[in-house]
Amino acid sequence: PFSQANFPRIYEQELVPPLFQPWGEPLLDAAAVGPGDRVLDLACGTGIVARLARKRVGSGGKVVGVDVNAPMLAVAREAGPEVEWREGNAMSLPLADDEVFDVVTCQQGLQFFPDRDAAAREMFRALTPNGRLAVSTWRTDEEFPFLRELRRIAERRLGPITDRRHVFGEAGPIEQLLRGAGFHDVHSSQTTRTVHFADGATFVRLNAWALVGMSEGGRELSEDERTRQLESIVADSAELLRANSDESGLNYDIGACVAVGRR
Repeated sequence: PFSQANFPRIYEQELVPPLFQPWGEPLLDAAAVGPGDRVLDLACGTGIVARLARKRVGSGGKVVGVDVNAPMLAVAREAGPEVEWREGNAMSLPLADDEVFDVVTCQQGLQFFPDRDAAAREMFRALTPNGRLAVSTWRTDEEFPFLRELRRIAERRLGPITDRRHVFGEAGPIEQLLRGAGFHDVHSSQTTRTVHFADGATFVRLNAWALVGMSEGGRELSEDERTRQLESIVADSAELLRANSDESGLNYDIGACVAVGRR
């Protein structure tokens, strides 16, 4: 069963390879990360972007990953001992005096920050003059039928759900946020790619677990009731899963907005 306790390991094993790793290299490309760069990765989770960056920067570079979640960082330390991992808050970064970076990255974290303006100002503070920033956020699930229908299936049992993963995927507000923090040369692009899960049932279950947690109705349920609702949503989603799967597994489209800027 999924729980908060075992989620970081499940996230690294089940979600990172199909869902987060394929977007990591393009994000580092957008920030032009190369040999010798000092890179700060915010909301690093179990650390896939930081680990990919470490390979690029080589022995002359440095990579620091920051996340607010200690259990996620514990998995990151196991997977990437060559990266420096720090527990900390994006709105008040754990940096030494005068510590600066050539690049700041943030993959799928910005939408979760309670104060995005403060986080953007901190990203600006962390960069050298002319330093580069690249952030990505998922576009709205309304654009992607499989994700939209999974949410609607859950909503039939739990009432309206605001999926926090998909609430900040429009280019305009992201660019405005970055310019407001002082960044220049700000621009963005929208990308769509097909995600492939060999085991689609595991994704559907993890996604349902996330939706239950984000729903108004889910917060009021006991642990047993949550489990029952989860199983019902998974069962209700079986036909949709079959319709989006073939012999190789589940395939669905998802899109992200990638924004870049300079200090």
